[in-house]
Amino acid sequence: MKKWMVGLFVTIIGMVVLSACNNEKSNDKAAADSGDGYEETTIRLAYNLPQDHHVAVGIEDFAKKVIEKSDGKVNVQVYPAGQLLSDKDMNQSILSGGVEMGVNSSTLWSSTVPAMGVFDVPYIFNDYAAVGEAVNGEFGDKLRGAMEEKGAKVLIFADYGYVQFANNKRPLKTPADFKGLKIRSIGDLPSELIKAYGASPVFMGGGEVYMALQRDTVDGATSGTTAMLQRKYDEVTKYLTVNNYAYLEFLLAVNKDYWDGLPKKTQDLLTEVAAETETWIREQAEKEDTESAKGLEEKGMEVYYVPADELDVWKDAAAPVRDVFVKNAGDLGKELLELVDKK
Repeated sequence: MKKWMVGLFVTIIGMVVLSACNNEKSNDKAAADSGDGYEETTIRLAYNLPQDHHVAVGIEDFAKKVIEKSDGKVNVQVYPAGQLLSDKDMNQSILSGGVEMGVNSSTLWSSTVPAMGVFDVPYIFNDYAAVGEAVNGEFGDKLRGAMEEKGAKVLIFADYGYVQFANNKRPLKTPADFKGLKIRSIGDLPSELIKAYGASPVFMGGGEVYMALQRDTVDGATSGTTAMLQRKYDEVTKYLTVNNYAYLEFLLAVNKDYWDGLPKKTQDLLTEVAAETETWIREQAEKEDTESAKGLEEKGMEVYYVPADELDVWKDAAAPVRDVFVKNAGDLGKELLELVDKK
């Protein structure tokens, strides 16, 4: 074959290869533009709540939607009900990158970000709508910023609902009725409240409470009625006091370094689905609180609803807790309380 023919043949082959490469790049771009261009990644997500709790249901749905919308390329592996981490170990694991994502209470996050304890300041949120308005505004932005400074990005403020008191000794109709009791606490500020009411706080994880109540290691516990019902408090406690003293949030948080390393397309997907999930969880909180309190009563617990005209006694006795929060959370804590008090 003559040299000019060989050269022509090589040129033609090169053009074909180049065209194929360009077509492949175009196809890749089209796939990305159509929603199929997610980079493959696996995200481990741990939580410690019972799987039928409304927060857990929302988180499971979050994971499912992320997987579906990314055609399985963003794979969220969920480890429920303490299978991977206890609530006491969760935060450090998220911050260290031991797990990419995790769900834990605002109360437990307050040991890392003291301002997150604002949800435990007694009686500052009067209704469910006020909480949603706060976390979706400047109040929530300040808390998100404080968390990111520590190394965790908040994707969801998951409304757990109001927190109450259960015990197996006597009805708690006034703060004075707490005197001498040992009450399971869920964090620093709830412990301060328990002490202000004259009882002794005992800190333990959610999974330990049933056995502690059964064995009289503690006389009672503070928690939401949703978890009380699912964890069968009715079998080991007799009395429930509903006074809505604090509004518990759970946070879906992701390790900040891991988040920063994700492609923007994946970040946008996670943010979009998180917003949808947060709305759904918030809508469930009031309904679940009401139904679970009734459920505990139907199972034999004696339920006392503190009348609105008697709440001032409870608030006055709890006043020292607000001072402790401000001391711990500093200027940011003051700013958050001022924002809530303006409403």
